[in-house]
Amino acid sequence: MRPVSSVVRIAAVLAAILILLVSVCMGAAIGETAIPFATVAQTIANKVWNARYAIPPLDEGIVWSYRLSRAVIAACCGAALAISGVVLQSLLRNPLADPYILGISAGASTGAVSVAILGFGTGMLSLPIGAFLGALTAFSLISLLALKTGSGTTAIILAGVAGSQLFNALTSFIVTKAASAEQARGIMFWLLGNLSGVRWPDAYLAVPATLFGLLVCLWHARALDAFAFGSNSAASLGISVTRTQVVVIGATAVMTAVMVSLVGSIGFVGLVIPHTARMLVGVRHGVLLPASALIGAVFMIFVDVFSRTIIPGQVLPVGVVTALVGAPVFAVILGKKRERT
Repeated sequence: MRPVSSVVRIAAVLAAILILLVSVCMGAAIGETAIPFATVAQTIANKVWNARYAIPPLDEGIVWSYRLSRAVIAACCGAALAISGVVLQSLLRNPLADPYILGISAGASTGAVSVAILGFGTGMLSLPIGAFLGALTAFSLISLLALKTGSGTTAIILAGVAGSQLFNALTSFIVTKAASAEQARGIMFWLLGNLSGVRWPDAYLAVPATLFGLLVCLWHARALDAFAFGSNSAASLGISVTRTQVVVIGATAVMTAVMVSLVGSIGFVGLVIPHTARMLVGVRHGVLLPASALIGAVFMIFVDVFSRTIIPGQVLPVGVVTALVGAPVFAVILGKKRERT
């Protein structure tokens, strides 16, 4: 007979997979044109296992070519940003740390726009690589600024706000100076968070990047637990502080850069979801990381559904919806934490 802990662990994993699959199917079924769950399942069976269910071509096209790929990438985006938020909050010991506030998303946006509009590295740099270099540059400059201006967690948050404004200004300058009117409209809509243009080739990049980041961070879960007491305490426990910081921050930069290159800059997910997950599962990263990934994935799927259905015939940028939802939720979380203290 297996130990209860193993049974519970396996049950939790299976439940998480089921919740994720159901959410993805709901993302494919819900829209201005409602499509039955059975049709979604049959479409997946036809495309993946070459089944021969008779499905109206229009419904099959909507599910497979538009909604399902969009739901998968939304799930990857939510999971990646939530994982990044957990890691940054743990390493910096600051509940306000996330890729958006620390300027990593802004740097990634600048890198992606530089490749797309200015043509930097044409033939050598793709959009994700440009975003990755921009994210690393932003975090490096922000870390240097924080070290120069002061110590403590407040310094890096203030440096992040300044860096975010700097890179957002650089992006706006590039768009204004070098982009055509059509490019400018597309870029500005993309920068608000846009899933309208994503398709299956984008999923082939988003899924591996998210899984890579999750596995790397899970591998360092115990080290992240040690950082709860500070870097000096982590070092005294035998943790290689510098190596851990470089590896996990590199993983968050990869995930953030890939997601920004695909859907633009989306705020509040990396800030709110980790706090929600901690309230549900606690602070141990072996559980917190996958729980945050799951909650973030489900959250982004339903944010995308909301953005497609709230205004008939129009699609809101998902970044607008995450801000509208995330800001009040974060205010409630802060209020509850204050009541406990």
